[in-house]
Amino acid sequence: MRAVYPGSFDPFTPGHLNVVSRAHVLFDDVVVLVAVNSMKHPGSEEERAAAVRAVLPPEWTSVTVAAWSGLTATYCRLRDVGVIVRGVRNTTDLRAEYQLAAMNQSLGVPTVFLPAQPELAAVSSTAVRTLAAWRAE
Repeated sequence: MRAVYPGSFDPFTPGHLNVVSRAHVLFDDVVVLVAVNSMKHPGSEEERAAAVRAVLPPEWTSVTVAAWSGLTATYCRLRDVGVIVRGVRNTTDLRAEYQLAAMNQSLGVPTVFLPAQPELAAVSSTAVRTLAAWRAE
């Protein structure tokens, strides 16, 4: 079964890498889908996709990276992807992700949640960006 792991990945964190690592063991193929999030204003999808590719181990041949600006469910239908993978760090994430999962399920694509490893649960893209900006000053 093919899986897609969508996100804005601004930036791609150790937690994201951990989710991909676990998903690539569970599924035949995993697509890391670098998506546009209208609530965020990161660099282009292509720039973020290249940054993700750069950190994935080359031996993970069943993991690919693609940029996408449409609905994740549409990507899945067009490319015969059977499941969406989402990482969750806490109950706040779970509530938000559950709503997205319900919408995607209504569009015909189920979601699998992978809980964050405890040592990575506090790391968010926002925290990584904030720390990087602070260090740059």
